[in-house]
Amino acid sequence: MKNLLLMRAPLKYIQGADALKHFYENIKDFGDNFLFICSNSAYKSTHDLIEESFKDSKTKRIYKVFGGISSTGEIEKMRKIVRDEKIDVVVGVGGGSAIDTSKATAYYEHKRIAIIPTVCATDAPCTGLSVIYNDDHSFNTYLFYPNNPDFVLVDSNVIANAPTKFLVAGMGDALGTYFEARACYKTSSLSLENGGISLSAMALCELCYKTLIKCGKEALISCENHLVTPELDAIIEANTYLSGVGADNGGLCVSHSFYNGVTSLGKKTAMHGACVAYGTLVQLVLENGCKEEFNKVRDFMHSVGLPLTLEEVGITKEDVHQVAVASCVPGESIHNLSGDVSVKELEQAILLVDALDHDYLNNK
Repeated sequence: MKNLLLMRAPLKYIQGADALKHFYENIKDFGDNFLFICSNSAYKSTHDLIEESFKDSKTKRIYKVFGGISSTGEIEKMRKIVRDEKIDVVVGVGGGSAIDTSKATAYYEHKRIAIIPTVCATDAPCTGLSVIYNDDHSFNTYLFYPNNPDFVLVDSNVIANAPTKFLVAGMGDALGTYFEARACYKTSSLSLENGGISLSAMALCELCYKTLIKCGKEALISCENHLVTPELDAIIEANTYLSGVGADNGGLCVSHSFYNGVTSLGKKTAMHGACVAYGTLVQLVLENGCKEEFNKVRDFMHSVGLPLTLEEVGITKEDVHQVAVASCVPGESIHNLSGDVSVKELEQAILLVDALDHDYLNNK
């Protein structure tokens, strides 16, 4: 029987300059006791604005700077705070790890969840899942939720003043969205939400890609100069909403399996989105499709500073076999690709992308 079509998204999404000043008025019906799980930098950049939004409200707000990774141990620590302090609403403030920790904490404790991303490095804010790591930073599992976040608020001023490397990484994560969903659609694979992939989902994924190509370079320059421009707002929406909702309802394939394979090395590498972008080139090679499409994607990556070589990803040729093995374990999303992929085929594709891109850079 054909998979039933399914679409999911956050209940409410708000984006724009000074949006944080309107946080409480949009969430006041959720409860009175709030736990804010923040990265250190996110706490510094948002605390005063969040507090301003609460004004004289009779609410309890607890701010906790978390340990830096969405690990099983960190989640347990935050769950205890929710129980001890009788928290109604968990709010994730920061990047992907703070957000994933918050979503897991709220899910296990049956609480409402709100998200305030302070960087656009991944599409985690809008997705109905978390990437969970072991305490040693190795990949553990994807944790899937019955619903997407209740509320997502992105203040464009905060993003414009964050380091540009996060915006670039977010574009890398978003870059995989269309191509992974397209591969899943071709093979009638399930989306991340275990439903059939709708035309609506594919439209969002394609719009995400087109927005990156159209506005990516200008958004990067805007962020470098701390300017909130239409191009920056477009990329914030692409990185956060279009990619998040698109990936949820479209599915994953080679790009994210490659990233999971990289994490198996247990060493410091390029950011999540940067690895996903390289994995997208690997997927395009495996598909053996349109060379002009491969070149267009690579040109875009080069224009915004996404990695084109293994060295830029942070791995060596000697690492590639282990990455390929870990990327191809049963249950990985790489198996959604038409014709499937063997370890040897993936290994060769990873090395070919590196060789092609070295030649490309040498001829620049």
